[in-house]
Amino acid sequence: NSAPTSGATSGYLQMKLPISKAILAAGIFSLLAVSITVARQRGGPQQPGALPKLTKVRDDIYLIENAGQTVAEIGTYGGNISVALTDEGVIAVDSKNERIHEDVLAKIKSLTPQPVKYLVLTHNHADHAAGAAMFASEGAQVLITTADRENMAKSRNPGWLPQWTYAGKATLFLGGKQAQLMEYRGHTRGDTVVLFPHARGLVMGDLLTTVDAIPLIVNYDDGGSWAEWTRSVDSLLQMDWETAIPGHGPTVTKQQVREIRAKMVAIQERVRSMNRERKSQDEISKQLISEFGWGSGPASNNVAGMIREFQ
Repeated sequence: NSAPTSGATSGYLQMKLPISKAILAAGIFSLLAVSITVARQRGGPQQPGALPKLTKVRDDIYLIENAGQTVAEIGTYGGNISVALTDEGVIAVDSKNERIHEDVLAKIKSLTPQPVKYLVLTHNHADHAAGAAMFASEGAQVLITTADRENMAKSRNPGWLPQWTYAGKATLFLGGKQAQLMEYRGHTRGDTVVLFPHARGLVMGDLLTTVDAIPLIVNYDDGGSWAEWTRSVDSLLQMDWETAIPGHGPTVTKQQVREIRAKMVAIQERVRSMNRERKSQDEISKQLISEFGWGSGPASNNVAGMIREFQ
């Protein structure tokens, strides 16, 4: 399940009925609560920094990223947003959260008078999806994998859910440009990766993070898997692109993604070998921190799951 479904053309889309303002408000409140929970899982109580900043990636692709790249900013602002400009509208990937929505819109409007036509969610977690309801209320069509919409629906009182889903592959055509959506498994069971072929840019969501303060983790409750993460990244490395946009942190090159992949595979192999030696979770955690600098802080809650996965 790590690679896109073979033989798929444009996938399929499912349309849901419009929602009322009351349900929209309930959905925003619910996703805010989940956003706070995600931040707590990622680390301890820190104070957020300045407002997110707008960075040009290449050509017509921009990134709205947190200024300090800290765990605290995840709860306050959310993760990265990618913005692709066309003459007929904007394709955005991920939404941050509703509290920063007006700032996000102002940054997009500083680039183009065109509205956001499509919002693609890389996965269901609130730091990437909690602002989606507001984009939808302003006319954007919001897309997510069927699997991660189901994950979103499992949350307590979800209130709002995306109107469109796809499975396997889908392609958006807007203003003479393409956004190729591909479903993978890794961080969740239904992660979306978006390839912008014209700009040779790949948006990876939380299949990739690029700052030590926000380490790579998988969400086992939502169907994530480290073994599938590796297979997914291996598949993505076979594609033609130059720049990767992560879920958290600045952009990186293809070679840097290879290096991150090598580190995480080495961590998995160390867990396998220490499992064979019947080492305790505490011993494994200390070894991972000492050898790889991974397994403390936000990643500490991922160690037990990795141990079980690689027994």
